[in-house]
Amino acid sequence: MSQPSVYFDILTPVHFLSRSASVFDDKIAVIYNEKQYSYTEFYNRVKRLANALKNIGIGKGDKVAFICPNIPPMLEAHYAVPMLGAALVSINIRLSASEIGYIIDHSDAKALFVDNEFAASVTPALNAIPKVKTFVNICDESDARPLDGMEYEEFLKTGSEDPVECEIDDEYQVATINYTSGTTGKPKGVMYHHRGAYLNALGEQLEFGVNSRSVYLWTLPMFHCNGWCFTWGITAMGATHVCLRKVVPEEIYRIIESKGITHLCAAPTILIGMSSYATANNIKLSHRLEIMTAGAPPAPTVIQNMENVGANIMQTYGLTEVFGPHSVCAWQTKWDDLPLEERAKIKARQGVPFIVAMYMDVVNPETMEPVPRDGQTIGEIVMRGNNVMLGYYKDKEATDEAFKGGWFHSGDLAVMHPNNYAQIMDRKKDIIISGGENISTVEVENVIYQHPDVMEVAIVPVPDEKWGEVPKAFVVPKPGTNPSAEDIINFCKENLARFKAPKSVEFGELPKTATGKIQKFKLRDKEWAGRERRVN
Repeated sequence: MSQPSVYFDILTPVHFLSRSASVFDDKIAVIYNEKQYSYTEFYNRVKRLANALKNIGIGKGDKVAFICPNIPPMLEAHYAVPMLGAALVSINIRLSASEIGYIIDHSDAKALFVDNEFAASVTPALNAIPKVKTFVNICDESDARPLDGMEYEEFLKTGSEDPVECEIDDEYQVATINYTSGTTGKPKGVMYHHRGAYLNALGEQLEFGVNSRSVYLWTLPMFHCNGWCFTWGITAMGATHVCLRKVVPEEIYRIIESKGITHLCAAPTILIGMSSYATANNIKLSHRLEIMTAGAPPAPTVIQNMENVGANIMQTYGLTEVFGPHSVCAWQTKWDDLPLEERAKIKARQGVPFIVAMYMDVVNPETMEPVPRDGQTIGEIVMRGNNVMLGYYKDKEATDEAFKGGWFHSGDLAVMHPNNYAQIMDRKKDIIISGGENISTVEVENVIYQHPDVMEVAIVPVPDEKWGEVPKAFVVPKPGTNPSAEDIINFCKENLARFKAPKSVEFGELPKTATGKIQKFKLRDKEWAGRERRVN
């Protein structure tokens, strides 16, 4: 890398670690079970990993894949791999063998690191990934080495703690590739650049109030949008990472109290689990806990329940294609004295763009004209700015479609309130058009979440001879309850326009992604099997 100019330096999140190791050298950087590393030790481990990768020929433009839960090796990879000018491919640990094989092959990964608990999802695909030349076993909970390669700690010993020259000469080099869930076809590889990762990481800490005294618990998967860039942001602030292999409410609350956790991020499904456990066990936090949530619009009831426990909920919104969160429901002091229920409704909005993001609007997707700021007119959320992806890896057609009109098209339908705060009403494919009337599934779900016997709910359109399509509710009851379909439907009719109430209710578990999003498409496809549904 050439000598930086006196007035310019490359923006890369890799630099956060060297800075914090210099400033907070003996401060605890990483805690995992009984292990803990200072910032100096954390940086030395990263240098060892980077030099070990360099020794096997990994360099600028190469891809290195990791299949690993939220433990230190996954965190270390977020620095060591992009430091070399290579791209980190962190893979969802809950995908099927065929999906994992596709991603490893499509990404052109040359090295593959696998936590041995998840090796069974990799071994069936070994013949389909000939580009991988090096395998490394991450032996965290057992000593088993299912892959033909070194153990992670042994691999680190092949690298030195010598300084690693950053092979980054362009802020728009690919730092990581994150694959989407593939709900409408093959997973797509979202390319993150160094500039976006740097700015989004800092923007989140600014919005979330993280500082060097903060202690952050890893309840959000690091493989999901690189942990919404918190893998880099927490380090930037000199805060402490607390790693967590399995996300279990009882363990989360134990660690919150024992480690003094101040911040965590969680999808709504995690909040639901935490809320239910706290209610059943009468848990009240001993100190204030800041929670950032995103991934799906959380019901106001869920927000209210968590705030009753003693947490403060910050609602953010984004997608993989914009480095995770892009907007925040920025709180205003004039709302402080509103009743808790009203505050929860406001906090459920997707809000305004991050300070570092700046650009987000709700538009008519055909004309690209902004919708009226009336809180009623539905349009599509579009974004642009520093934290938009470079595009989809090896997929120009999908990239061009996503960037049509000079904005990134989210596919999320929303309204814009008079104060310029956006609020999601639905995904394009989820909005229900019943007899010419639009029904927001999110609106119906938020009402059903208020029912005392409901833990989770999903609303999808189902075919109807008279109205074309009508809402159907899929409900997970709270433990120990036994609500009837009639109970749910009547509750909706009492709290909604009657035509928005579901016409039928089915009880049972809901299909979900590894990041906790309910997979409505699976419910919808089952209902429409053999029939065509038109989505305009």
